[in-house]
Amino acid sequence: MAKIDKLYERFIKTPPLKDLTFDELQVLLEHFGFEKIEGSGSRVKFIHRQKELTIFLHKPHPSNILKIYIIKQIQEILKGFKDGNT
Repeated sequence: MAKIDKLYERFIKTPPLKDLTFDELQVLLEHFGFEKIEGSGSRVKFIHRQKELTIFLHKPHPSNILKIYIIKQIQEILKGFKDGNT
């Protein structure tokens, strides 16, 4: 199993894992074709132009660990990218 597949499995696990990081999320989303756009402060958006999807979120701070509600939102979006299909 490839590293990205393992990362995908970690993100879709139910109940959500509590140790997922923003950096891991960024790697996963960029693998699926999302483009990261920095906003002001900690605001970030990830855009997938082909599927016309936009994810708005704040970088977690002071820790890099994502909040559970963010992971749940990401899980819903990732369902459309199941089995590595973009």
